[in-house]
Amino acid sequence: MKLDFHFHLEEGPYSTGWLQRTARALENVHRETGRLGDRPHSLEWMNKLGELLQQRLAAGCFSDEWLAFYFEQGRQRGIERFGMVDHLYRFTEFRPYYERHMIVDDTPLGRLQRYWLDRVCVCSIESYLQAVRRAKAAGVPVSLGVEADFFPGGEAELGELLARYELDYVIGSVHFLEGWGFDNPETQALFKEKDLLALYRQLFDYVKIAAFSGLFDIIAHLDNLKVFNYRPEEKLLLPMYEDVAHALKQADVATEINTGLAYRYPVKEACPSPAFLDILHKHGVPVTLSSDSHFPDDIGTQLDEAMDLLARIGYKEIIYVHEKKRIAVPLGR
Repeated sequence: MKLDFHFHLEEGPYSTGWLQRTARALENVHRETGRLGDRPHSLEWMNKLGELLQQRLAAGCFSDEWLAFYFEQGRQRGIERFGMVDHLYRFTEFRPYYERHMIVDDTPLGRLQRYWLDRVCVCSIESYLQAVRRAKAAGVPVSLGVEADFFPGGEAELGELLARYELDYVIGSVHFLEGWGFDNPETQALFKEKDLLALYRQLFDYVKIAAFSGLFDIIAHLDNLKVFNYRPEEKLLLPMYEDVAHALKQADVATEINTGLAYRYPVKEACPSPAFLDILHKHGVPVTLSSDSHFPDDIGTQLDEAMDLLARIGYKEIIYVHEKKRIAVPLGR
């Protein structure tokens, strides 16, 4: 079975780059529909694309049509089961949680991160929940989830917030170390000031605490600290991989093979690395598949390669979660 169990609808900041990427997604999903005509890159074609872009902006990302693009594209790529998870930092109900744990003070980093938060935290989670529930009611095989940032010390607060909503599953992720959002391209210069081995040890300590928190069904992209290619020799990380794999197995928490870093970021490698994935398999840690797409035309990207890697390593099955129940299915196409 082929599935994509970690993808998103959209997020800001709403730059001209975001606008261009949204227009490209519309171009790609309408390539075969005829709505753009049969003369690509003509003025007529551009006017039609402009109309579609205006309609998309007016309807927003929670419209039934926008969600349908993900499912249509996914089915064309052989995906039989979907898992949608939007980032909690998009939702105003969770803004205080982020403000308490991110650096948003008057330092250069704080001002940059507050600017970012102001521009991505712009909607209510209710619009998202209703959109995915409509898709489920229409018969789409989709599980409703969220991706929640883990901050040590914030477990009780996050648990109380998540308990307010009926979700099929929760993905936990680490994007912040001591309040620094390390995967923001505008903050990557801070890597040069860090002891990389100590930084990876800190990341994996966070992951282990998250695993035992009881908050998460799946821990995402375990080694995403490599996003901008700042990484020590992998042989130095192998004992840390063993510790993380042992913790996930003991806590009975699954992880994923996430292709997002491979096709969207400088590192050009999926999470986890092949060596890390081999250790996870050795410990018997369940895995799911994830494109980490933020646009419908990226859904399923490089998942065939991910499935081949899983098979070579020895995985025979993958998992998904529905109504908080983990379900194992055979790995295959």
